Amino acid sequence: MKRRGLAVVVLVVLVVASALYASKPKQNISSSKHPNLAAAQQLLGQAFNKIVAAQSANEWDLGGHASKAKALIEQANSELKLAAETANQKGK
Repeated sequence: MKRRGLAVVVLVVLVVASALYASKPKQNISSSKHPNLAAAQQLLGQAFNKIVAAQSANEWDLGGHASKAKALIEQANSELKLAAETANQKGK
């Protein structure tokens, strides 16, 4: 019984750490200036939400792969923002 309690505590810590490690990507690209980049950013947000749903459905036991995928979505989102900023600097 003590092991089960410890497992629950470890699971809760992992859930909290996962939430802190990757947060939902921001929607911060102008759709009027960069409609394609903004659309891509929106799709990343949808993908992030689906990963969260998968984590909940599987009680967060996905071997850390879902958390890594969320972090990669955040990275892709940052790259999209940088692409939009670069286009802004070039007057596009």
